[in-house]
Amino acid sequence: MQNNKAVQQRSPSILQASLPLLALIAMLALSVYLFGEDSSYGPNQIALWIAAGVAIAIGFYNRFSWEQIEDGIKEGISVALGALLIILAVGSLIGTWLLAGTVPSMIYFGLELLNPSWFYAATALICAIISLAIGSSWTTAATIGVALMGVAVGMDLSPAITAGAVVSGAYFGDKMSPLSDTTNLAPAVAGSELFSHIRYMAYTAVPAFVITLIIFVILGFNADGTVSVLQLEKMQLELRNTFNIGWLMLVPLLVLLYLAATRKPALPTVFFGALLGGVWAVIFQPDMINKLAGGDTTAIGTLKVVWGALTDGVAIETGSADLDDLLSGGGMSSMLNTVWLILSAMTFGAIMEKLGLLQRLIAGILGYVKSLGSLIAATLFTCFGANVLTADQYMAIVLPGRMYREEFERRGLDPRLLSRTLEDSATLTSALIPWNTCGAFMMGALGVSPWIYAPFAFFNWITPLMALFYAYTGIRILRLPERQQA
Repeated sequence: MQNNKAVQQRSPSILQASLPLLALIAMLALSVYLFGEDSSYGPNQIALWIAAGVAIAIGFYNRFSWEQIEDGIKEGISVALGALLIILAVGSLIGTWLLAGTVPSMIYFGLELLNPSWFYAATALICAIISLAIGSSWTTAATIGVALMGVAVGMDLSPAITAGAVVSGAYFGDKMSPLSDTTNLAPAVAGSELFSHIRYMAYTAVPAFVITLIIFVILGFNADGTVSVLQLEKMQLELRNTFNIGWLMLVPLLVLLYLAATRKPALPTVFFGALLGGVWAVIFQPDMINKLAGGDTTAIGTLKVVWGALTDGVAIETGSADLDDLLSGGGMSSMLNTVWLILSAMTFGAIMEKLGLLQRLIAGILGYVKSLGSLIAATLFTCFGANVLTADQYMAIVLPGRMYREEFERRGLDPRLLSRTLEDSATLTSALIPWNTCGAFMMGALGVSPWIYAPFAFFNWITPLMALFYAYTGIRILRLPERQQA
């Protein structure tokens, strides 16, 4: 019976394959228009479900049964389950690292790197460190990025270049952080492992960021400005008054980096880091715990605060609204919306794949793809196009990832090559597009349009060029037999 049903199924036309994507684009555009920056907190998920419904209707027309479609959804979601568990653990880690003073200490030491002579480079580096610590380019830009924009104005430096430096640093840290949702999503879609994916990304990201810093140093030495860093010194003082700041606070980070470098599994590593952060908070931040516990100094009061940080994060009050935003958050519950969005995106992608709609769309593209370089170029441009058309970086990761995964496997390419390529384009180009949720957020936070700062967000467009260079020269291209040599 199954074989007869398979024979009777119609092959989708290019129009049928395009209809769900066109419906998704229209719904996402309407979502961004109606809800703006909040579109990723529910409206985009509904758009994905409606677009999935359009695809299902086409599947029924082409004689697919609901049981077949449902099996495809289950298979598609299962690909992301490991990443979803890691993302939930990351939420707990952020909560306890904030409580333990790990993230505040990283911010404090990062601010000490600032020097007026190389302000732009220091801005990118500070934002990279903070984004690496918290795994969020948005939070970094909306807090320390805003503060640095204020300092740039006070020093009579270019807001456009400063915004470009903030975006470059924030996205480097986000891209290389195991705490980032997109960094977890890309390997889940491509079929690679988190820490292995991050190590492989370093081949394109680190050289691109070094080039970016060199450019910012040159721009900084040629800039005329006045010295005024009182705002950042005030921020450091507020950090010292709120937390015990010191190099010992960075031990949880060093432990996590060691476990990652020794290739321990990602999920237990991240959750162990979260628990270690809770222990560090008890040892080094008793005053903060006492404050959050409402004066309850008992063991039960302490346990409740740490448990709460793992669950719902922390709300820190420093007296500075910017710092309060930067140092508050985390907790497993903070990741539920991201999990919701990823599940919705994976469901849509799985349905499109099961019904043969993705294969129909990609067939025309692959007809022109002969070499490895052209395959990587096609993937990069598809990701960029998805960012332009769907206005969301999650879509730009999931859809091309599902589209090209089979072709990468057919050519014997390691899945890390696909996951790196997805990040090199989908994650990084999202902030360069004004109507994309990332570009819109950056414009709202920094007060500078992506049209203005994009030429100076060097890291975000040098990295895709680096990926193209590697692809056409064959440098650092992994194939499946070479998996153990990376």
